[in-house]
Amino acid sequence: MKNVDAPVRDASGPDARQAGELRTLLEEGTRAVVDDGDLRAGRDRFERAYRMAESLGDTRSMAVAALGFGGLWVHEHRTVTGSVLLESRIRGVLELLDPQSSLALRLRIRLAGEGGYRSSDNTAVLALLEQARARQNPLARAEALSLAHHCLVGPEHGALRRELAGELVAQSFLTSRRSDLLMGLLWQTVDMFLDGDPHAERCLVELRGLLAERDHLAVGFVVSAMEVMLAVRAGRLDEAEVLARACTERGIAAGDVNATVWQAAQLVTIRWYQGRVGELVPLLSDVVNSPTLSAVDDHALAALAVAAVTAGDRRKAVGALATLCGRDLGDLPRSSSWMVTMHGVAEAAYLLDDTATGARVYELLSPYAHLPVVGSLAVACFGSAHHALGVAALATGDAERAVGHLREAVRRNLALAHWPAVNASWERLAVALVRAGRPAEADAVRQEMAAAAEKTAEPLPRTAGRDDADPQDEDKDGQGQGQGQGQGQGQPTVSCARLGRKWRIELRGRSVLVEHSVGMLHLVVLIANPRQEIRAADLVAGLTALGEAAGRAAAPGQPVLDRAAMQEYRSRLARLRTDLDAFRAAHDQDRAAVAQAEHDWLVSQLAGATGLGGRARRFSESEERSRVAVSKAVRRALDRIAAADAAIGEHLRQAVHTGVRCSYWPA
Repeated sequence: MKNVDAPVRDASGPDARQAGELRTLLEEGTRAVVDDGDLRAGRDRFERAYRMAESLGDTRSMAVAALGFGGLWVHEHRTVTGSVLLESRIRGVLELLDPQSSLALRLRIRLAGEGGYRSSDNTAVLALLEQARARQNPLARAEALSLAHHCLVGPEHGALRRELAGELVAQSFLTSRRSDLLMGLLWQTVDMFLDGDPHAERCLVELRGLLAERDHLAVGFVVSAMEVMLAVRAGRLDEAEVLARACTERGIAAGDVNATVWQAAQLVTIRWYQGRVGELVPLLSDVVNSPTLSAVDDHALAALAVAAVTAGDRRKAVGALATLCGRDLGDLPRSSSWMVTMHGVAEAAYLLDDTATGARVYELLSPYAHLPVVGSLAVACFGSAHHALGVAALATGDAERAVGHLREAVRRNLALAHWPAVNASWERLAVALVRAGRPAEADAVRQEMAAAAEKTAEPLPRTAGRDDADPQDEDKDGQGQGQGQGQGQGQPTVSCARLGRKWRIELRGRSVLVEHSVGMLHLVVLIANPRQEIRAADLVAGLTALGEAAGRAAAPGQPVLDRAAMQEYRSRLARLRTDLDAFRAAHDQDRAAVAQAEHDWLVSQLAGATGLGGRARRFSESEERSRVAVSKAVRRALDRIAAADAAIGEHLRQAVHTGVRCSYWPA
């Protein structure tokens, strides 16, 4: 790669060795960021290069190192110390450079981008972009285009962003820098998702193709985050959670400061549509005070308000919302997270009966009703903005206006193929219709929801919770057993193995990983005892009851988690606490945050499974309630398996029978 501003030093003289080391550091730093997208390695090389160039009095090398230290994105240095260090270096070098030089222009562009991003004033960076265009400087122009685009990710700049992204792709053929082409295509993809363009995934496919030829860690991290968002849209929430963890690891490998912040945002989205956002109060309480959270990112505080009120902590929710609103909600910066923040504010206002905030968010969000609620660089999507407007209207008591927005939200969410958002809008539409005095229409909406759920491979997640299915949908005693036995003839046996919080299920060389759940425990017991009928009450009693099942007249209550699972969770918690101490001692904030997220998840699982004194909570002893509980749990587990692998799922649906007595008949 040719860099017209790279310093050239005399290879002779007393400083020859250091000059050679300096050239090597600058070349390695450039290669790391531009070619490989390794931001961590790039920062290290450019930091060392700057200090060495400063000791040698090499102004040009100091300038190149300061530019490289800024990184690929705007605002990579989130802490006060880091951002001040970057800007002081740039200002210091600018005083030493010829103000008309190309290096000075590039430094001013970086400085304007950093300041404009935090202040939401993009005047300076756009003016410097015009200077770069006028000077016909390819590197300065490409950098100005990308940094300006990053500063314009708010909802009001869609048309301008698209122009900049297209120009960056064209400019990449003049700079010959692979990163410019990748960034141009990435920005185009982001723009299309932010605008709700139905062809956004076409652009994503092209970008994936380039990364398949040669990876770029930083751009690949954003692409992996988009994959999480698309899995959520498709309703594959369990898969999305697995992808989110892989995305976080990729972000950490790239050295991207957003790695753990995006993981929290992805987890909020998933839990939101699972009806479990209340579990995230501890995690969000940490995120809102994290130094790695962007100075213009307010989504975590809005999510905390919703999570807290959902969890029953009204005081925390009111406090979070008041902090967010400040003097006026309109003062919040129109950053890439602004739409998601408004979506959360609308929900919190509705749940808290905060009429004034509901009215204000409705006023602010109305100009962007045509857009989807997409966060950051297409990291998370909450469907059409009409949903948030409908919820805000409900908060103000205007049910008729809410009905109009929520009907439109259903239509637009269907166009986005965002199935969890479709379901969420249907649910709120039914509420709005009841409040508007139209209960018959609300019933029709609920019937439409039920019909849609039956047609999908994976039932649409319910925002009200995971365990609220209609008992009438469950298997009746003994139903389907004869048919299942006949169809099961000649089928091989499935094998199951526990892998941490997941189960590996194998059949005829196929295998799939699914999350641990109560239903999976029931399936494992049935699969381990083929062709044997086991009472639902005994499955509910847990694995330890199996040996006593034959001699017991009535089953005791069932632990929500069996003893083995609870012990495994507690052991894992102990290991995580040790790891957390080690990561914090090593100042490894990224890995500490990942470990903390898993720690909080396990704590919430144990909290939901234990009562006073840590004793396991138990289901009712009633056989009928045991039958319903087992049928629901097994059906949900089978749905998850079928969504991941249709062949294994179909085999189990044919071979597993539930009722008062349950069984697995592989042949």
